[in-house]
Amino acid sequence: MSNQPKTNQAEALFQPFSIGPLQLANRLVMAPMTRGFSPQGVPGEDVAAYYARRARHGTGLIITEGTLINDPAAGSGATLPSFYGEAALAGWRNVARAVHEAGGRIMPQLWHVGMARKAGDSPNPEEPPVGPSGLSLDGEQVTEPLSTARIEALIEAYGQAAADAKAAGFDGIELHGAHGYLIDQFFWEKTNRRTDEYGGDLVKRTRFAVEAIKAARRAVGPDFPIGFRFSQWKMSDYEAKLVNTPAELEAFLTPLTEAGVDLFHASTRRYWEPEFEGSSLNLAGWTKKITGKPVITVGSVGLDAEFTGARTADTSGIGGLVDRLEAGEFDLVAIGRVLISDPEWPEKIRRGETDRLLPYRAEDLGRLV
Repeated sequence: MSNQPKTNQAEALFQPFSIGPLQLANRLVMAPMTRGFSPQGVPGEDVAAYYARRARHGTGLIITEGTLINDPAAGSGATLPSFYGEAALAGWRNVARAVHEAGGRIMPQLWHVGMARKAGDSPNPEEPPVGPSGLSLDGEQVTEPLSTARIEALIEAYGQAAADAKAAGFDGIELHGAHGYLIDQFFWEKTNRRTDEYGGDLVKRTRFAVEAIKAARRAVGPDFPIGFRFSQWKMSDYEAKLVNTPAELEAFLTPLTEAGVDLFHASTRRYWEPEFEGSSLNLAGWTKKITGKPVITVGSVGLDAEFTGARTADTSGIGGLVDRLEAGEFDLVAIGRVLISDPEWPEKIRRGETDRLLPYRAEDLGRLV
């Protein structure tokens, strides 16, 4: 596939799309990216302006950075945003309002870091990390396995956060089930050695996620979109695999679909890489083929180097990206780091102004602009 878009081919990225009753102006999504600009967990006017700016310049759907559910061990930093408590929820209502006024749509990503938290981390430094078996991402025993009562409380917290998102005026939610965080720790055999109903084979290890999805669905009703982000790779292990074949992927995705997921966000490091031998489909493509649900692809869109070494942004891969979009391999395209450095990226791509694209700079992750 070509690296540059054909004449007017980028227009495929700007066609409207619907997720149930949710109408999106185009196929571009801002990927969730943790940055830590919410002191005491409360997003301020600067956070609202940050997201609204991306919406104003043509990003159809914003998925926020991970927001912490109501559990004392959910986070690993005092400036990560909470999604509970009067002050934080008031801040998020303001964010949602600002994005809507800018013409965009927005979903919070609901998050618990699980065993990615370290002893002594803020907030609540007295709280130990929690995970299905108390195992670190390296497989070392750090703390006791989660009790059934604590698991039930966590599931309830996901449901409450979903209800609060709807009440705050958001357009849907995304549950973070990727990258080695809490939900993914239940999926992964390296971190889930439980022998009760929350452990076992791959399908049985989906139970925690299934119950969290069902709790969210009960809280928001049938028409409020629920997204789910998952990945093979972990922050601690880029080569990790939950599944090795399409059949295993189907076994994994079917319970999540039946639980009530409307939109899958298939997180990969490079969207153009095939997921399984014998097919050019990436993880998003296989997910759509198996579930029939709308799917977001993601992974180094617009970057000229690999996941860990990207420093500049251009149109690398856009031609192949839109070819795949037009072929129906996926429905939406999440853009990450280039959108931090260049909020106007969607407008410039649509107008063919590739010479005006701003370079991606790692230092921009440390600024809220």
